[in-house]
Amino acid sequence: MNRRTIITGTGHYVPPRIVTNFDLEKLMSTSDEWIQQRTGIKTRHHVEPGVGSSDLGVEAAARAIAAAGIDKSSIDFLIAATVSPDYTFPGIGVQIGAKLGIPGIGALDVRNQCTGFIYGLSIADQYIRTGMYKRILLVASEVQSTNLNYSDDGRDTAVLFGDGAAAVICEPHEAEDGRGLLSTHLWADGRFVETLWQPYPTVKDKPYVNQAVIDNKLAFPRMDGKKVFVNASERMPEAVMTGLTANGLTVADIDLLIPHQANDRISQMVAKKLQIPLEKVVRNIDRYGNTTAASIPLALDECVLEGRVKPGDLVVLASFGSGFTWASAVLRW
Repeated sequence: MNRRTIITGTGHYVPPRIVTNFDLEKLMSTSDEWIQQRTGIKTRHHVEPGVGSSDLGVEAAARAIAAAGIDKSSIDFLIAATVSPDYTFPGIGVQIGAKLGIPGIGALDVRNQCTGFIYGLSIADQYIRTGMYKRILLVASEVQSTNLNYSDDGRDTAVLFGDGAAAVICEPHEAEDGRGLLSTHLWADGRFVETLWQPYPTVKDKPYVNQAVIDNKLAFPRMDGKKVFVNASERMPEAVMTGLTANGLTVADIDLLIPHQANDRISQMVAKKLQIPLEKVVRNIDRYGNTTAASIPLALDECVLEGRVKPGDLVVLASFGSGFTWASAVLRW
């Protein structure tokens, strides 16, 4: 029996509040022109106070469930990917299950930052291929706007990130039509941890949260932008080629490439190295910024809603992020 994982429903949700580059000009020494030239971002969405990643995730999940035309009670496992959980613990998976009204099913949280969705998709694929679960809800959700340094010291990261969530329903597919998830490929290299990270607060301090962390503004993300750019531009094309080679395919076979929306210059560099036409590369960072784990499924859902992806199309996903971690997935839609 040739059982594959197929995505039967997609959905996304972003908070209503839109923050423009001009809004950020009022908070730090930057400009719309500077941000667009270096990132491709024009706007991003930010939550209002009191809204967490689990809240956005529930909205996205509800849309994916509706798109799949299923009853939520038929979901037998939940995977949640985020770098920004509502609380240090527990994770948002259990919260999303409770808020959806499906308590009792297993919930697994994935903390692989920008690659979280593909890592989660790989996990879902293993469960479905082995027959352990038949209907899995995979949610990626991020609220990052509440922990960014909106000053000149933090502008390199503050202009990049947005809030949002997206979800997919994964089910088994046994028809001999070639459709489904063909393969996933995962990598990590912890030697680069300090290139993109949030070092504080840390359990190595006692107490865990202390006045020095607050006074010195230490609890914000830090990034060496040049190193991230160089590594992402190399690793994502490599990841794509690994996925294609594993399935006896070439770049010419790709109908749609959905890279993690980290920086539009990275997406363009990936396209150039792969020698794939830009019109085949999904790029929506201009409207959402970097939504970390949510960026790929958010872009995927937009493609579905716009009719940009059709049954039988070869869709390739690629991501790179903190850790460093990177990943790719190849699927026949």
